[in-house]
Amino acid sequence: MMDRNSLIGMFLILLIVLGYGYLTMPNEQELKALKQKTDSIALVDSISKIKQVENKIAKADSIAKIQTLPDSLREETTKKAFGSFYKGAIGTEQFTTLENELIKVTLSNKGGKIYSVELKNYKTYDSLPVILFKGDSAVFALRFPGTQKEINTSEFYFAAQGSSASIKGNESAAVSMRLVDENNNYVEFAYKLKGNSYVVDVDINVSGGQNMIAAGTREIAFDWAYKAKQMEKSKENEANVTSVEYMNMEESHDYLSLTSDDEEKLEEKIKWLAFKQQFFSSVLVSKGGFNNPHIKVAKEPETGKYLKTLSASLSIPYAGKSNETTSFAFYFVPNKYTTLKSYELGMEKLVPLGWGIFGWVNRFVVIPVFNFLDGFNMNYGIIILLLTLIFKVLLLPLTYKAYMSTAKMRVLKPEIDDINKQYENKDAMEKQQAVMALYKKAGVNPLGGCLPMVLQMPILIALFRFFPASIELRHKAFLWADDLSSYDSIFNLPFNIPFYGDHVSLFTLLMTVTTIIYTKMNSDLQGSNPQMAQMKWVMYLMPIMFLGFFNSYASGLSYYYFLANMVTFGQQFLFKKLVDEDAIHAKMQENKKKPVTKSGFQKRLEDMAKQAQAQQKAKKK
Repeated sequence: MMDRNSLIGMFLILLIVLGYGYLTMPNEQELKALKQKTDSIALVDSISKIKQVENKIAKADSIAKIQTLPDSLREETTKKAFGSFYKGAIGTEQFTTLENELIKVTLSNKGGKIYSVELKNYKTYDSLPVILFKGDSAVFALRFPGTQKEINTSEFYFAAQGSSASIKGNESAAVSMRLVDENNNYVEFAYKLKGNSYVVDVDINVSGGQNMIAAGTREIAFDWAYKAKQMEKSKENEANVTSVEYMNMEESHDYLSLTSDDEEKLEEKIKWLAFKQQFFSSVLVSKGGFNNPHIKVAKEPETGKYLKTLSASLSIPYAGKSNETTSFAFYFVPNKYTTLKSYELGMEKLVPLGWGIFGWVNRFVVIPVFNFLDGFNMNYGIIILLLTLIFKVLLLPLTYKAYMSTAKMRVLKPEIDDINKQYENKDAMEKQQAVMALYKKAGVNPLGGCLPMVLQMPILIALFRFFPASIELRHKAFLWADDLSSYDSIFNLPFNIPFYGDHVSLFTLLMTVTTIIYTKMNSDLQGSNPQMAQMKWVMYLMPIMFLGFFNSYASGLSYYYFLANMVTFGQQFLFKKLVDEDAIHAKMQENKKKPVTKSGFQKRLEDMAKQAQAQQKAKKK
């Protein structure tokens, strides 16, 4: 139970929060102004969308009218409407495919763009092909000022050179899409795919640019964007890790907001730019880098099939020469750590393994052990079990040390109770000094049980990041869980419970129950402590709070924590059988007889405590 002062404190905090909320509540005029501002923003957005639609309709209507004109007028009218590339203004959309064992890339002559990309060895949560983007949900275009008008390549039909191909092994295939103007100058997208590769090489070739691009132009805009579609069972979890990420030329990795709309005009050159989802990414890489890209992420409606719109506007240098080529590559990849690391571009940072020491633990401990076990082709539920046992064995000396420290404290408890009674109405500092003196004589470190637990935390937190980010667990079943990278559900609720969800995860329930049992067991081992008694309710409340969070999280993580608790129960039972507390008590009594040696640091601490005690007594006088 909480004491009286704690209850009063919490009540006052609640009053402060409520009072602040009341005082800062917007008045009627402010609410009206806010509504007008919101409405105006929505109106501007609506007008923009309407104009885009109107432009498309106008172009379509213009083309339709041109096609009804006599042959003698058709060419001249088309040229006036579409400039020097007028020959590509009218056409029929056709597709060419390049595919290997890993991906299928569909190219469209409308805009000469990559129309869609399918990762052939993966399926979505509902057993459909994994298609990163497709058709109208994607933008892929060059923009530049032409000699007659602004040119946007997405509006024109390119001429395909090359045919569809399916390749294997060391084979490669290439297709180019060329947009030619009236004087045979052209803009070309040249695509190349190799066998057993996720990489599509792209060359942008400009021939005769001085005759079709406005004089003085030094940059050509390259727009790339698409709507990221839901592919995993938990749309919310997938959306929360979907964003635009990038790495600059100094190997520094960063990303836009994961939870809200965000955009940034980068004032630096970047090596690569990624449209990243939970388990798949589209990465644009340039050896020379991209200057000052403008990147953006915008959330899509929760009721739709898309998560977010990811977009980037990049600048391609243009020197005004007769022939210029800009080369880069698209990596359409699964977010598998070993695969991304093999490219030696720093793309492995797309796998969120945690910052600082937690990332190091994952990279240098967890992943190597996991990959070693994965090499035996076992069920991933068994791999997680073995992973748990390995880490528990590695941490066994620390766990044993923590148990021994707790046992020593428990043996000393009667003597500590005596000290508490002796100094019940005396100065708290004197009581603390007496307790510390007892610890010193008995050879007990009061922090001995805390340090081993602290040293175990990096592994526990590292695994919290590892399991939800491991594509190896995606769609891998174990027992009742059909996907260890997502939540398991034994019962779907007909309603949604706030902070919990609309389903029941059994692994999360098992983890929560065993955590509560472990908390009770640990509390009993430590014995009753007036100070800890006030915190017991918090210790029991924490697992209940985590129940709601883990209910929609990766079931592989809940399963690991459940196994870790069960192994801990076994260790505690074994320690209790092996450790003789009477022998510990006898040993501590012998330690009391030995002279106590104090380090210089301990002496300084005691001197500081005595000075503080003297100052308190002086104030009381």
